[in-house]
Amino acid sequence: MERVKLVVKERSETGTRAVRRLRRDGLIPGVLYGAGKSAAVAVEAHALREAMSTGAGRHAVLDVVFEGKKRAHTAIIQDLELDKVKHTIVHIDLHEIHLNEPIETKLSVHLEGMAKGVKVGGLLDIVTHEVTVRGLPVDIPEHLSMSIEDIDIGDVVRVRDLVVPEGLTVLDDPEETVFHIEPPRVLEVEEVAEEEAVPAAAGEPELVGKAGEEPAAE
Repeated sequence: MERVKLVVKERSETGTRAVRRLRRDGLIPGVLYGAGKSAAVAVEAHALREAMSTGAGRHAVLDVVFEGKKRAHTAIIQDLELDKVKHTIVHIDLHEIHLNEPIETKLSVHLEGMAKGVKVGGLLDIVTHEVTVRGLPVDIPEHLSMSIEDIDIGDVVRVRDLVVPEGLTVLDDPEETVFHIEPPRVLEVEEVAEEEAVPAAAGEPELVGKAGEEPAAE
């Protein structure tokens, strides 16, 4: 198991102005939660990116160390807030943990390959992008992967079909749909009515008056 050291700064100032100053200086404000208390922190943006660049991604087990101190707090990233426009991290929540105690977290589901049904014109409809799992912090991967190459039109893949690493339990409804392959959508073209396509045969001119009546003499 790879442990990642993350140095943070304890911050005393809070509020919008203080947070803006931190971000201008290349720092990301955050909070470290644990043991019934919390501490406001700030972490350098590049240090956080490096901590998340391991194989575990955002689920890496972190050794959080306050600047100037030696004690390490074992923690995980509980939540990340992203800028809606730039998609950069603007706030982070860290949660102190014990390695021998299971935790609950959400894992994204990555679909690998191209489904057989898509190759023949079917449409891939993804219903669920992530699932909630429970397990020891060291057993939690960056995401769940699933090969979809053998999935054909009409097939439905549910939560119970996901391949989960040993030691993890999926907490979501096993019957919940993850994705399915829909048939190709065919445009319905109305057929032109035969009577509209073929001109009607010319008929006799219609006579005015009753049958058998002679035309009036001039």
